Amino acid sequence: MTTSSAPSGPPPGLTVGGYELLARIGEGGMGVVHLARQPGGERVALKVIRPHVVGDDESRERLAREVKSLSRIRSDRVAAIVDADPWGEIPFVATRYVPGLSLTEHISQYGPITGADLIWLAWCLAEALSDVHACGVLHRDVKPSNVLMEGRSPILIDFGLARVADDPRLTHTGWLLGTPGYLAPEILHGHDATAASDVHSWAATVAYAGLGRSPFGTGPSMAIMDRVRRGEHDLHGLPEPLLAQVTAALDPDPRLRPTLPALVSALRGHAEGTAVISPVRAYDPDPPPETMPPETMPLAVYAAQPLGTDPATAVTAVDPAEPTSFLDEEGHLDQAPPDLEPEKPKAGERLRRGLLLLSGTLAIGLATAAFPYPTTLVLILAVWVLRSLSLTASAASERRRLRGTRWHDPPLVLLSIPWHVLAALAGTVMLVLWSLGIGLSAGLIGYAFSLDAISTLVLGGASFAVSLWLGPGGSRVRGPVRRLTDPLSRSLGSWLLGVLLLLALAGSMAYLLREVGIDWRPAGPGPLAAAQQWPEWLPR
Repeated sequence: MTTSSAPSGPPPGLTVGGYELLARIGEGGMGVVHLARQPGGERVALKVIRPHVVGDDESRERLAREVKSLSRIRSDRVAAIVDADPWGEIPFVATRYVPGLSLTEHISQYGPITGADLIWLAWCLAEALSDVHACGVLHRDVKPSNVLMEGRSPILIDFGLARVADDPRLTHTGWLLGTPGYLAPEILHGHDATAASDVHSWAATVAYAGLGRSPFGTGPSMAIMDRVRRGEHDLHGLPEPLLAQVTAALDPDPRLRPTLPALVSALRGHAEGTAVISPVRAYDPDPPPETMPPETMPLAVYAAQPLGTDPATAVTAVDPAEPTSFLDEEGHLDQAPPDLEPEKPKAGERLRRGLLLLSGTLAIGLATAAFPYPTTLVLILAVWVLRSLSLTASAASERRRLRGTRWHDPPLVLLSIPWHVLAALAGTVMLVLWSLGIGLSAGLIGYAFSLDAISTLVLGGASFAVSLWLGPGGSRVRGPVRRLTDPLSRSLGSWLLGVLLLLALAGSMAYLLREVGIDWRPAGPGPLAAAQQWPEWLPR
């Protein structure tokens, strides 16, 4: 599977089956996926089938039978087929376009799904599979990268490996089976897939959503498949009632797994009674109503930078394309800001995060007053390092998305760091100059109001830090810092520890200011030395 968030688009005006190709949004073993649209029609994800997949009449007939069967699926939770032409000069299959992150990318960027949202996802995904099975179809490749998040609801995509359950003629050796870590044990033993196989894949996918990792671990594909065969999974951290359901669904014996109707029934009460579906921050402020499941309205569709792939999906025999690029209303490629969040944090979490950042700003302000030049230099170097690491991580993620995970990725990341250090320099200089201007302006305002030297430096240092956070290019600073502050703010204990450490740093700086005063080294007495006095707002 390869995808790209900024691919080279098709030539203007190029059409397939009456659809104008707007942008190339994915590529996989079965074909290439384009965002396309008929004149005056809705946008669709149009999969152009590769020639070797439909190289003869028998293959086209097989594809036609599969399309006919899949076209019977009508579900809000499935990206259903809306058009197809297996016999055309350029054969294609068009499905509903879902402008959202895959579950893999969602977890990579925002972390595991918790609480009511996890129950809701598990129930919706089970309902989607039930709708698929009701049409006599097996998906056979349920995994995180084949689930798109439309707001907070999962949409099942990619039926490139689905087969008609009651038509054995469609089983042939030319089709490979799927992805280690999300395949049922009976398939790995060489048996035919059944509805219970999709139940096993459902459970592995739900576990990944709740844990942020594959329940069967990572490593070589043979090791993962061996754990799957033996049923050696790690579900530690998965909450009830999902733990019992997922554990049962991951049983190596398909006869002992619960059925999908049983799972849907068991989860329905929890999902309908506890899941609170609220609007999310949206790139598209006015999503088309027909793409919004009625039970989740009002629901906004968000877009964000895709990040990496699930380690357990590194080896894929046939991995159909998934759409991961996003367009504006004119059909041009665009992306949401890197710090876009999928949903609004709870009020308590937002308050704790704000207090944590405020404590850090106070500590930086007092450190600037105690050691003006060294603190400023440390902040500049920290910004440079954070921007360099952010660029390195983005480049590594892009490589994984384009050509998958490789064994040489870690050394390649290390070798690329010097280049990204240089690449981050220009943006760092611009951000620092901007922030220095803001900080000096704040200091001049303090000086104009006859503030003492310590208060003036605290005001200037705090303004400098805030400008580094909010200034042009500050998202490369906010992203890495939030990966630390956001998890700290979710837990009261970890948040309190972080605040106490920052306040201890601020207190130690205040103590040094009282005992020693402002240290202007290496620049002598400094420009505000004559105005130095102990401010009334600091304790003595």
